Amino acid sequence: MNTHLRRAAVAVVALSTAVTLAACGKAKQAGDNGDKKEKKGSLTIGLLLPENQTARYERFDKPLLEKKIKELAGTSATVLYENAKQDASVQQQQVDTMITKRVDALIVDAVDAKSIASSVKKAHDKGIPVVAYDRLAEGPVDAYTSVDNERVGKIQGESLLKELGDNAGKGQIVMMNGSVTDPNAKMYKDGAHSVLDGKVKVGKEYDTKEWKPENANENMKGAISSLGKENIVGVYSANDGMAGGIITALKSAGFDKLPPVTGQDAELSAVQRILAGEQFMSVYKPYVPETEAAATMAVALAQGKKLDGTAKTTVDSGSEKKIPAIIVDPFALTKADIPKYVGKEGFFTLREICTDKYKSACDAAGLK
Repeated sequence: MNTHLRRAAVAVVALSTAVTLAACGKAKQAGDNGDKKEKKGSLTIGLLLPENQTARYERFDKPLLEKKIKELAGTSATVLYENAKQDASVQQQQVDTMITKRVDALIVDAVDAKSIASSVKKAHDKGIPVVAYDRLAEGPVDAYTSVDNERVGKIQGESLLKELGDNAGKGQIVMMNGSVTDPNAKMYKDGAHSVLDGKVKVGKEYDTKEWKPENANENMKGAISSLGKENIVGVYSANDGMAGGIITALKSAGFDKLPPVTGQDAELSAVQRILAGEQFMSVYKPYVPETEAAATMAVALAQGKKLDGTAKTTVDSGSEKKIPAIIVDPFALTKADIPKYVGKEGFFTLREICTDKYKSACDAAGLK
């Protein structure tokens, strides 16, 4: 078992242990939850996800969260779900709706980490605990779970350097970072720079608006025009959606051989591109431990319990200190790694991956 797999396994074991210890209470503000009585009976948990352009949210996050919430709180528990479709103002309205419906807790993956702060405070003032999921929202959130985001950037940078080899000194790379409204994007970028700086020249670098593939595509076209395709030896892409837009631009520019392109999220289209040799790698973030962490903390907080036995660490946001947190380790996903995960919970099935278009690539990778 490689280092990244061991990290993921440790994260799962640690979380399973934490669940059996039964997460205990709302640490943080709101009086440390000491005055709140434990709630009995069925729970209603609000779930707000940020967008549906990235397939992971509907394909993995939503069903896994719903499953774990009902496992912990009983089948009578209700999960009220909304997707903001990348609109921060819509998400703020969705929080208001959840408050009106008197949910017992909220799990929020913020479209815009700063603009959501006032909505988080509204929920907090109404006694509704908020778990920040995948992105650390501003405001008085009660708990947070995500992957080790700086580690994601380091994995991407390390993988790119390894693939470039001697070519690292023979040309330039393009860096396609994520949206400035997403605090994770800065951590990915910082992690990548900590590895890449001094090892390879960054010819062009972009902070891509709203993480949109079409924006990444336009940025990449500009980079090719500015640098010249013969001088581009690799592309750092912060996620898979943007990688798709980047690869389209590279193909249109007539590259004889596509330079290595990184990614993140292990989306189905990215897995297929990796098998076909179009995208070099992605970062696989284990959805099971992350969703289990969010569900565990949300249910515990909704029941008026404390988080002492669950959240083993704390993080600081721009507005809050010592937020109880569970951080999950990510790991690299290259062509050689894909067969290990096919069909497992939190990954795609053989049938989903190996469509007619990718049959030969699947056969070559031993996926039959």
